[in-house]
Formats: sequence, structure tokens, C-alpha cells
Amino acid sequence: MSDERYEGLQQLGRNVAMPASPEAAMLERVAAKTGGKLAMVRFVCPEFTSLCPLTGQPDFAHIVLDYIPGDWLVESKSLKLFFQSFRNHGGFHEACTLMIAQRVVDLLSPVWLRIGAYWYPRGGMPIDVFWQSGNPPEGAWIPDQGVTGYRGRG
Repeated sequence: MSDERYEGLQQLGRNVAMPASPEAAMLERVAAKTGGKLAMVRFVCPEFTSLCPLTGQPDFAHIVLDYIPGDWLVESKSLKLFFQSFRNHGGFHEACTLMIAQRVVDLLSPVWLRIGAYWYPRGGMPIDVFWQSGNPPEGAWIPDQGVTGYRGRG
């Protein structure tokens, strides 16, 4: 990559294999350059997959990750690969959701972060997991995540 702003990135613009696990996945960041504006960034992963840690059966979720950057943005290809790394990871819904949030917080130190994980039914019950780093700053526009509660056939 010729642009020095992106020197050091290991995945963008390269053919990269899916990481073997979330722990092995490399999340990368780039300078935010938002000029101090409270811009909210949203990533949506409507086809997130992990495994039940006991049965090995697949679990599916619709993940919405919202954050207000400080100095850093998450590099989107690295985030996609991180999400994909859960495909062979056994973890309960709550643990997977909070692992995602914590890794992004540790990488970026964002002004604010919120995650909504809308898991599809397991054993007949959907499980939704929500977490945020605190109250959003005053003056920030924080839209609804736009995911309706699970209704099944109803």
C-alpha cells in the first residue's frame, strides 16, 4: 500500500485467510481524523455465526456494533475477519457478544461503544445481549439499532 497513513496494516489489500479463532484474529485500526466531531460509526453483521460450546451446533445472530471514535477507527476488513473467526468458536451468546465489545474497546478506546447481539432461537428461545460502555456523550446522535424483536411466525 503506497499511502503512508495505512502503513503497518497487515490485512487490507491482501489475500488473508480466515483466522482460526477470535483470539488469533488481528484487529487493526486507522486514524479517525474526525476533527473532534461526535460521528457515530455503525457496523452490522446480519449473518454472524458461532458454535454452542456444549453441543457444537451452530448459533446465528444479527450483530449491530455502534461506536463514537476517539483517535481511532476499526479497519473494516479486520473486523470482518474477526467476526468470521467465531464460526469455529464455541461460546455462549453472552460471552461471544462481550468478547467482541471488549476487543474493540481495547483496540480503539472509543468515546462510546454499544453492541446489540440479536441471537436467533436456541431451544425455542431467542437470546438478545446488549452492552454499552456508558452513557453516550451529550449532543451525539444515536439512532435506534433498527432490529425488531424475534417474532417467529407470528
